[in-house]
Amino acid sequence: MPAILSAPAETLTIRPWPDKVIDTLGHDPRSAYVETFWLGVLGPSTTWLLRRLVSDLEREPGGFELALGDTARALGLGMRGGRHSPFMRALTRLVQFEVAQPHGASLLVRRKVPPLTRRQLARLPAALQAEHLRLQQAELERPPFEEMRQRTRRLALSLIEVGEDIQSTERNLLRWGYHPALSREAAAWAWQRHQEEDLAKGDDAA
Repeated sequence: MPAILSAPAETLTIRPWPDKVIDTLGHDPRSAYVETFWLGVLGPSTTWLLRRLVSDLEREPGGFELALGDTARALGLGMRGGRHSPFMRALTRLVQFEVAQPHGASLLVRRKVPPLTRRQLARLPAALQAEHLRLQQAELERPPFEEMRQRTRRLALSLIEVGEDIQSTERNLLRWGYHPALSREAAAWAWQRHQEEDLAKGDDAA
């Protein structure tokens, strides 16, 4: 349970959680992607709560005061039980799955959610996993992703050229905030490109 929610309160300050990478590559919580893939991870109550918060942030981009009781009733969630009530559990799950984070007396909420991680994807039925793979491959070809992919590839190649291996390159990209799918793809591409360049240099020397 976030510290800001540990004491009874009637309202909670909601503010946006800016993230350049996720805001570029992520999915709107009201999108078909979230309904298809994130729903089984977050659960329906938390998904609907996130959608409500993001819609309110569109109307009030700087943040707003969330009336907890009114919001719980609007979503059909109970408030009885304090920290263990259905509504408070939904708030807590937002933090657990890193689509929100406490910040002082406020709750920062992502306006976009990232694609699923490998661990989250593994919890879905096999058919959804296959559908997710097809969708991910198609999205990597779209222009906004192409620009980010080229940037990530250049950075990955720089890491490989200074002596990093493919695993450490991927870890560094992840640590710097690049999306997992792009990090894996860029590290693999850079490693192969580096190997090809080494082979070409060997052929020229011969």
